[in-house]
Amino acid sequence: MAAEKEKSEAPNGMRSLTRAIAVFEQIQRYEHPRRLSTIAADMGMSSPTTLRILRVLQEAGLVSQTDKSYRLGPAVLPAARVFLENDPLPRVAQPILQQLSQATKLTASLYTRLGSERVLVERVVGESSLGYNLPQGRRLPLTAGAAGRIFLLGADDDELTQIAETSRHLHYENEDFDLKAIKARAPMADASYAISEDERALGIISIAAAIPSRQGPPTEALSLTGPIHTVTRETLEARAPELLQAARRLSDLLASSVY
Repeated sequence: MAAEKEKSEAPNGMRSLTRAIAVFEQIQRYEHPRRLSTIAADMGMSSPTTLRILRVLQEAGLVSQTDKSYRLGPAVLPAARVFLENDPLPRVAQPILQQLSQATKLTASLYTRLGSERVLVERVVGESSLGYNLPQGRRLPLTAGAAGRIFLLGADDDELTQIAETSRHLHYENEDFDLKAIKARAPMADASYAISEDERALGIISIAAAIPSRQGPPTEALSLTGPIHTVTRETLEARAPELLQAARRLSDLLASSVY
């Protein structure tokens, strides 16, 4: 009887967990605290359901409440510290990013893919200011910017459709953004890198290459970024061999690490 009850409750339990994770991820995307009504609307949930989830996240310290608004809580800090100190990715990538930035005078960045988004893991700022601040851990789309579009390389129609749908839902793209539109942004099948100009940020040009993976499609990418008034497309294309070499080197180092 107990086994039957556990079996019947399992789907509901998993659904609740999935919803809680989705709300937690959504709060990560906000640059400022948001009210319950905003979070509920963005999640497509009722306010009572969203409130119940927020209270569970609050008890775990993952979410904090300020007046009538919600933001990430202090429990994310220990998790972030453990990742940055123990995961091979940021630790191994840091010296490679420094060398790449010093050699090119450009901003060198490392991104990792999270589903239909990407996250900035590490960055070394170049000589020229980009005119904006991109915090470590910021979630960004796969549909804009060279470091996002490089992950579209090799994706089939089903995956591209899912990415386009998520990008619309998260308001990265307009409601008419469809399979045809995302295919137009994907690199050519034989491309080894992607270049973007004035896409995610105005006045910015960037080149990105995926870090080869021995366990399936790439989930990390390196990029070089600079202001358009000092960096041309030809300049970035000339730096492509250095970027690709750095990506291969990082891939080899990760393969030899506990990763």
